[in-house]
Amino acid sequence: MTKKISLGEALAEFIGSMLLVMSTVSSMILFTMVFDASIGIAVFANAITVTFVLCALIELFMPISGAHFNPVVSIVMAFEKKIAFSKAAIYIIFQIIGGLAGIALSHLMYFDKIGGIFFISDYVRSDYIYIGEIVGTFILVLTFLILAKAKSRKISIIVSMMVGGQIMATSSTMFANPQVTIARIFTNTPTGIRPTDAMIFVIMQFIGAALAYGVYKLMFLQNKAKEER
Repeated sequence: MTKKISLGEALAEFIGSMLLVMSTVSSMILFTMVFDASIGIAVFANAITVTFVLCALIELFMPISGAHFNPVVSIVMAFEKKIAFSKAAIYIIFQIIGGLAGIALSHLMYFDKIGGIFFISDYVRSDYIYIGEIVGTFILVLTFLILAKAKSRKISIIVSMMVGGQIMATSSTMFANPQVTIARIFTNTPTGIRPTDAMIFVIMQFIGAALAYGVYKLMFLQNKAKEER
């Protein structure tokens, strides 16, 4: 378990988080505000965009930082003793800053449509939608844990396809990531979320991650007992 964090690891988490948020927000701006597409078409395009970009980002940065881009993933990896908790904390700081940079980058690219860099969203995401965040985060974290344990060479493909698919399948359109949720507070686009809902989303994400970690441990409990004999 490595405790120290290198500049390369910090930059990988920052850039990866920035480009992940940028792909999420920019694709919705392009389709809703430039192409005048319906929300349904925009969400479909968003799912495809995130799938492609996330797959590439994982391939790029997995050898450097592990390609977390997500605080709950970093925390779970710390519990698994893959990284130190102190390192996970630094990862999370760079992930959040990267997400905010992604919002700024998206707004700058479409400044003629947006008219600013940061806003406070009033987009309501409440009630039953909260369940979607438990489901989405549960699926994402469980997928990542199982693939990491199996030392799969297809993590980038499977994780990105799972995320893209769940964007179109969950009621919340699959935030499943506290840094993405925080970043999306600061956009006035259809990808936004009002601060009060964002706080509940983050809580639901940690619940989903905890459930996933519990199920993961149960799945491999018998194998661990056999190994200890």
